[in-house]
Amino acid sequence: MEKAKVVAMMGVLMLVSGTASVSAVIDCTTVVALISACSTFVTYGSPDPIPRSPCCDAVGSLDSLADTAGDRQSVCRCLMDLITTYKPNATAIATLPGFCGVSLGFTIDPNTDCN
Repeated sequence: MEKAKVVAMMGVLMLVSGTASVSAVIDCTTVVALISACSTFVTYGSPDPIPRSPCCDAVGSLDSLADTAGDRQSVCRCLMDLITTYKPNATAIATLPGFCGVSLGFTIDPNTDCN
């Protein structure tokens, strides 16, 4: 019976997350969760992420999720917040798309205007 509850809950979560991604802009929780796959690089500056690594897969997922102008603005704002919060690690955060061969459609820089 407990297993049935878990399966039902997972189904509800999948439905909710599916409808949220269609109608809403990406929230910072999603961005932080994806960037957390790059935590070793962001924290220590090495090893460099490489394409198809978990880190680069996450950056690629972030790019795929941000398929509208509103989504890209949301992702941009969240990344700018991360840079502001983690100033010593700002360079590492800013270099992630380049290492992973992903273009997010904006430059990750503290002076970027996300509008």
